[in-house]
Amino acid sequence: MIRDSLAASLRAALHSLEIDPVPEVVHLERPARREHGDWSSNIALATAKRAGWNPRELAGRVAEIIIADPPAHVVGVEIAGPGFINFRLADSWLHDVLIDVRRAGADYGRASIGTGTRVLVEFVSANPTGPLHAGHGRGAAYGDSLARILARCGFEVSRENYLNDRGTQMQLFAASLAARRDGLDVPEGGYRGEYIVDWAAEMPEGADPMEWGQARAVADHRATLDRMNVTFDSWFSERSMVDTGAIDVTLADLRAHGVVYDADGAVWLRSTDFGDDKDRVLVKSDGEFTYLLPDIAYHRTKFERGFDLLIDVWGADHHGYVPRMKAAMQSLGHDPAELECAIIQLVNLLRGGEPVRFSKRAGDIVELSDVLDEVGSDAARLTYLLQSIDSTQTFDYDIVRSRAMDNPVYYVQMAYARLRSIMRNAAEKGFAVESVDEVDLSPLVHERELDVLRALSELPDTVVVAANDRAPHRITTWVRELAGAVHGFHHDCYVLGDGISSDLTRARLQLAEAASIGLSIGLDLLGVSAPEQM
Repeated sequence: MIRDSLAASLRAALHSLEIDPVPEVVHLERPARREHGDWSSNIALATAKRAGWNPRELAGRVAEIIIADPPAHVVGVEIAGPGFINFRLADSWLHDVLIDVRRAGADYGRASIGTGTRVLVEFVSANPTGPLHAGHGRGAAYGDSLARILARCGFEVSRENYLNDRGTQMQLFAASLAARRDGLDVPEGGYRGEYIVDWAAEMPEGADPMEWGQARAVADHRATLDRMNVTFDSWFSERSMVDTGAIDVTLADLRAHGVVYDADGAVWLRSTDFGDDKDRVLVKSDGEFTYLLPDIAYHRTKFERGFDLLIDVWGADHHGYVPRMKAAMQSLGHDPAELECAIIQLVNLLRGGEPVRFSKRAGDIVELSDVLDEVGSDAARLTYLLQSIDSTQTFDYDIVRSRAMDNPVYYVQMAYARLRSIMRNAAEKGFAVESVDEVDLSPLVHERELDVLRALSELPDTVVVAANDRAPHRITTWVRELAGAVHGFHHDCYVLGDGISSDLTRARLQLAEAASIGLSIGLDLLGVSAPEQM
């Protein structure tokens, strides 16, 4: 790869100047502005002070050494600012990118930064008391895509859905089902959506409302998530920890660590010892667990199952829950950094410019299944992943379901479909996609062609950044940029036709195939399909 070649040349230049030690990691990045070159390094700035050099003077000497015997593709080395080293490359370096993509195929952009690390990504984890709502869709898309990205970077990833299937809410849910079955009004604080009426009518005579209701809710969740191309390796029951005694064992462990005390008839966690703003109740004065104790026990089981890193995807209302959960893990002897909590901000739905606040069947929420009915899984998933989860999202039905270029999912999928159309048309005219090693790529010099290749060159770095930052939206941004380059190529660069030489056709077919590989990889990381035709 070009990065490795440039890094090696920088190290060699520093060695020739007898600068020791040379940094183990040579930082290289693409300048924000193309006129500044193709790649840039701050190695002179990072090395000069320790070596007793002025940074700009050191950068100048390094540049002189490299340009005297430049590595492949380097046509210029320039100094910028206080000591940045900028490389200008011949277009041939992008031809090497095309070769890399074609040779690697679906494995292009894989990384090994997570090798040997077991990760459990827990997401959705909705109470099994009713259908999933639109906000759960954002968490589902994020959690599943993050798991895909981590797996591509070598992590051993498992996906888990935690069922809060005990406590007051489950009792009210069961009581609401029983009341509707018997033709009565739901109890105070119960569930009043039309789905309760529908489910109660389905419930077999003699069925336990708690057991049957939970199974019905989970089945509804599974069916909706399946539509979103989201599956889990495990569904973990909170009640199972009561049956196994895991909650009682966890409380005993906390006492043994000296981080629990009794006061006012309740049991408290000394979470202030670990940075929380106040101590937290684990067992109320009536003997009932708070939500915190089972959650601590649950996370304790995650570590017991051998996971090295826990990533929880929680709703916006859980923001204050993070420090106490980390405090609990630390109190049990775990590194709090081994627990990460991603907080999903709210989703605001619009239709016709007006807010959409509820579904007829669910009452006071918008069901996720209604969103999927209106816009489809692909459009929903990619829209949920357009921006960072740190910001509130506006989900405009009118845009998301439109078949126009201002609809991001249509824009990206159309780019892929156009590439596949090119391949089909070529096949009909007798042009097969050959091995890349048999094709002369030197005809690929048009700026639109090079834009596609530049975008493809960024995929490996983008995947690693998305994994490290826990940021699937970076993949979405990259896919849209590649799609834009593909649309430009499709508009300005004919692959077949009068005046197009056979050599140029063969080279452009290689480019089209490489671009389709890149889009397919990116869309798969987002959980979105790559349609052959639109």
